Amino acid sequence: MSVPPYGGSAVDRPVIRFDQAGLTYPGPPPVTALLPFDLTIQRGDYITVVGPSGSGKSTFLNVAGLLDAPTTGRYFLDGIDTGALRDSDRTALRGRRIGFVFQAFHLLPHRSALENVLLAMVYNNVPSAEHRPRATQALERVGLGHRMHALPTRLSGGERQRVAIARALVADPSLLLCDEPTGNLDSATADSVLALIDELHLDGMTIVVITHDPQVAARGRRTVRIKDGRLTEPVLRPPVHLPGEAR
Repeated sequence: MSVPPYGGSAVDRPVIRFDQAGLTYPGPPPVTALLPFDLTIQRGDYITVVGPSGSGKSTFLNVAGLLDAPTTGRYFLDGIDTGALRDSDRTALRGRRIGFVFQAFHLLPHRSALENVLLAMVYNNVPSAEHRPRATQALERVGLGHRMHALPTRLSGGERQRVAIARALVADPSLLLCDEPTGNLDSATADSVLALIDELHLDGMTIVVITHDPQVAARGRRTVRIKDGRLTEPVLRPPVHLPGEAR
């Protein structure tokens, strides 16, 4: 798979650039789910995406996550024109460059936390010798080094979501794409998961969070609003600082 030139170094290149990208589902009658829009997400950015039910948030997630392709415009991921790729190359790119975190966790109940994270590398071309060290490191990164052999049924909701985050991080993706990551958690547990996402952002991870919760949306550096398939200009906020961090 070739990587078309985009200008600048890999470090300077945006992780995401939408250029008049939109999506219309075929009919009859055709349904426009996303009107053409421009959006650039720089490396290390933290974007939250909000909007009412049926506004186009899920469609945006599917397009950003390479699950659906825009029907108009172009989508560049790490400088790669995704519309120019074969389906197999899009799938491979998604596996290498995007980590997904979902509301429902999607963990295999009869596999340990470690095994769930290990399985994420099967289709990512990670050398087999690196699988276990990477999975162990990812679980330690999310604070679950002491629970890696536990089954999901023996973990709390917050711990299960941390396993899901470790699974998303294990292949060292360019983008962490989260869909309502605290939707199944109580307030205290949700705060701890959001604090972990804040830490990942401060470590340099590029993060996009889809949410209906204004408090979750406020954690991001920028908020994109979607209504009736139309994206509005993002709101820019001051940088997030963790307690005790130098300002």
